[in-house]
Amino acid sequence: MDLLGSKDLCTKVELSISCKDLLDRDIGSKSDPICLVEVQDAKGNYQEVGRTERIKDSLNPVFSERIALNYYFEQVQNLTFTLFDSDNGTKSLKDDDFLGRIQTTLGQIVSSKKLSRGLLKKNKKNSPSEGTITISATEVTDNSFSHFYFKAVGCDNKDFLGKSDPFLEVWRHENNDWSLCYRSEVVKNDLSPIWKRFKIANYLLIQKEGDRRVKLICYDADSDGSHDLIGECEVPMSQLQQGDGKEFALINPKKKAKKKNYKNSGVLVLQEYQVKKEASFLDYLFGGLQLNFTVGIDFTGSNGPQNNPTSLHYVTDRCPNEYQQSLYAVGNIIQDYDYDKMFPAFGFGAVLPNGERSHEFPLNLNPENPYCSGIHGISEAYKSTVTKVRFSGPTCISPIIRHVSAFASQQTATPTNYFVLLIMTDGEITDMAETKHAIVAASNFPMSIIIVGVGHADFSKMRELDGDDKTLTCPVTGNRSTRDIVQFVPFSKFKSTSNEDCSGKELARAVLAELPKQVTNYYEKNGIEPGVRQFAQ
Repeated sequence: MDLLGSKDLCTKVELSISCKDLLDRDIGSKSDPICLVEVQDAKGNYQEVGRTERIKDSLNPVFSERIALNYYFEQVQNLTFTLFDSDNGTKSLKDDDFLGRIQTTLGQIVSSKKLSRGLLKKNKKNSPSEGTITISATEVTDNSFSHFYFKAVGCDNKDFLGKSDPFLEVWRHENNDWSLCYRSEVVKNDLSPIWKRFKIANYLLIQKEGDRRVKLICYDADSDGSHDLIGECEVPMSQLQQGDGKEFALINPKKKAKKKNYKNSGVLVLQEYQVKKEASFLDYLFGGLQLNFTVGIDFTGSNGPQNNPTSLHYVTDRCPNEYQQSLYAVGNIIQDYDYDKMFPAFGFGAVLPNGERSHEFPLNLNPENPYCSGIHGISEAYKSTVTKVRFSGPTCISPIIRHVSAFASQQTATPTNYFVLLIMTDGEITDMAETKHAIVAASNFPMSIIIVGVGHADFSKMRELDGDDKTLTCPVTGNRSTRDIVQFVPFSKFKSTSNEDCSGKELARAVLAELPKQVTNYYEKNGIEPGVRQFAQ
């Protein structure tokens, strides 16, 4: 795997998804659908590449969240689209009701322009379920975005008690049809709502020839999903581009047809409009960004006696253990983005040769210089130290997180150094509260944390640190993480007894897939643009 993407020629596409006539799995309301998209990997297993948002109480959802993929003409890219009724809103879909599934290829979607299929049940016969899914692909040709800041004034009141709860949708016209680009948050009980700023990729809004039509629709949100139309307007994109202060009358066709003196159902005001080019991960790398890699290895007693073949730290020349495999899988990729290849590496949870119990010690046992030369140097230090220390405990990872974040906190002003911490551990951590505190603090700095669970322990609580389900909150201060910086995966999910190299590649793909986005997200949030592009002499 290469963080920059495959070296094969590819086209970036985004998939938009909608469904009709889904199964109703809820009593007293309607299903809350979400669509999971998975791609088949080299081993034939399906891995998640994205999912839509969850839409409440709808059997005919139109999802605004698009799924980004690389399209390779020369490859068969098998995909599955699975619909669930997501009642609990968490990342795990295991407990949610199955609504239907289809299997197809990205090539079929791209060639069809718009692919519609009946959903199938989850059984061996793949018998028909209820409902259909429609998927369309759009080529990503531009990395600039239109930034909008809308408010509305004088919206019609659609509620008997209280006021309307308006939200805004933006649709684009293409191929004699309309597709959803964005859906805003709901502003409760307000006839003059101000929505949060949002952005839409310009390749969706701006076309090479002609002036694309854009439809702005304002609804009053209802809890049962039967949203009431307040009003809409259809405008050419060029009018939106005219900028700040532009006003658009919201028209309700039914009210207009009934009332002679009807003017509008409110006025939509574009308070701010800007076009910004979004810097890519490559832009930051070409501008001189270095990835500073640090390793932390668990030496607690739960790993088992080192000289026992069942130990997770058992070292043999024939087959690297899971710690070694994880190190090489992740480190061999990261090291290409650090110019001097000198990496600090630490252990935790052991009694050192001098009798001191330590939660953070140099892996090479040299407190004056904890740096190792390349991934091979880390591996050699590990093989030497694993026989010299006594496995102990408890499992505390907050000290090493604070250690790295102290360096990252000094690099917040310029896009020159981003820190990546790889922690490998065999079980649940003891200092969970302190670890959450350290991660929340580190989210303000240019830093990401990769945690690989080694062995077969119960890692359920470790997933709390990964902010995919909900924003991590510090139990000490109550502060919330400013961004998701943790990626946790269990090594066992990718372990293969027949192909070690394949296991490593899949592990690396899983833990590093989010890193480029985390890097750009940090610098965008802090308004830091890439450095001046460096050219080879």
